[in-house]
Amino acid sequence: MHPNLRTIASPALPPLIRFGGSSSRTFTTSASFTRSLLPRIQQSQCNRCLSTSTPLLPRHTHARSTVDNVTSTISYQIQNRAIATTATAPDGAMFSHPPPEPGADFNVVMIGAGNIMFGSDEGPWNHSFRFEHKLGRRLKVTALIDPSTARAEKVLDGKRQSFVESAYKDTQVFRTIEDYHAALKSSKAADPHAIVVGCPPAYRGGTTKGTDLEINLLKLFPKTAYFIEKPVGTGTVEAAKDVTDALVKNGNIVSVGYMLRYLRCVQKMKQIIHENNLTVMATNARYSCAYEAIAKPAWWNKAIDMGPVIEQGTHFCDLSRYFGGDVDIDSVVARSVEWYEEPGRLSKVPIDESKIDEELRIPRLTSAIWKYANGAVGSFQHAVALQGTAYACELEVWADGYHMRLVDPYQSPTLYVRRPGDDHEERHSFTDDDPFFSEVSHFIDCIEGGPDPHILSSFEDATKTYELTWAIRLAAEASKWPQVKA
Repeated sequence: MHPNLRTIASPALPPLIRFGGSSSRTFTTSASFTRSLLPRIQQSQCNRCLSTSTPLLPRHTHARSTVDNVTSTISYQIQNRAIATTATAPDGAMFSHPPPEPGADFNVVMIGAGNIMFGSDEGPWNHSFRFEHKLGRRLKVTALIDPSTARAEKVLDGKRQSFVESAYKDTQVFRTIEDYHAALKSSKAADPHAIVVGCPPAYRGGTTKGTDLEINLLKLFPKTAYFIEKPVGTGTVEAAKDVTDALVKNGNIVSVGYMLRYLRCVQKMKQIIHENNLTVMATNARYSCAYEAIAKPAWWNKAIDMGPVIEQGTHFCDLSRYFGGDVDIDSVVARSVEWYEEPGRLSKVPIDESKIDEELRIPRLTSAIWKYANGAVGSFQHAVALQGTAYACELEVWADGYHMRLVDPYQSPTLYVRRPGDDHEERHSFTDDDPFFSEVSHFIDCIEGGPDPHILSSFEDATKTYELTWAIRLAAEASKWPQVKA
């Protein structure tokens, strides 16, 4: 039994311990752990301020205001004709980003040689690709750490035969972070500037041996910046909080990969809220996956990937929190459609589910509702229902006079806005928008004092999202109808 499951009480829904109270914490990175800036051409140092609830990403002010003025004028002229307006992306998206500047080497260690780090046909994730485009020839991957050294060598062979060969020609492969640290100290080489963590979450976010990667990193590389994939772990919420406290106390630069916060449509929503001094009334997130294409047995097993809300729906739970704020965890209620109920019988499950214990099979639909700390209401629904390959994802945000809809954020993000005085919806879409690149770019700018040093998802904030996803799972399991066997 997973330790989090021990909090289930019957018949009452399980209360969870609140994370850090209702107040948000703003913290700056300790100067004692700030690496000296690498030489950069015409680049001034920027102050870093990392917040758990950044209200608005203050970037490209002039370009954005110009676009907004044009959009406002067009909208005024056609507001009674229901014609959509499309905004062009401000400069800063990966494909319109200026070429990397020359400068000193930027040393990176990558933990994990799998799809999240080096890409696959399953989706757009590929951290190495974004680091290559941000840093250019400055990038030097000094080590690739993976227990499967054969897999690591294979991906390196591919990189060394490409135009980014200079970044990987001297990369060494190690099985563990301890092995790399020992080799580094014996060679008396400098610590890396950044460590990118893309290993499975079962190995991180905890305090017990085998799950305590971040704790080990703090011991071995206390002054290095960390970029960590989501979710923060698969262990207990309390363990994740302990890791958070250790990271905050040490003062490291830490960014967690909730990349949807960096979408220009999402930042446009934040801009509207900020400029009109709005208070969010409600959020409603819906995530419908195309289950027919998910042929990974672990995803269908709650004991391994922890269920679709924690493993997959976490991005939309995080976006909900990004707009609604801290959640009153005790208020979370949820219901589910289970695999053994008539509505939950799927016709195209791509794996042999009979090999999974019945108690560990995932729900087909989970629907949750909660109160935010300020009194607003949040709701979330995850459905294992669609076939084919395309997902259907949408987030709605309401405020006085405003309704904002973010549609298809993974493939073709589009924002629809209804404002006071006009019953028609504006339409905003941004070309050349790559949130994966944006989060990496901001992370590096925080290390070097670059132009956009804004981390939108700290480990502390990501742990709050982890707590919410577990609260939804626990509430749904505590209220599910029992299986009636023939």
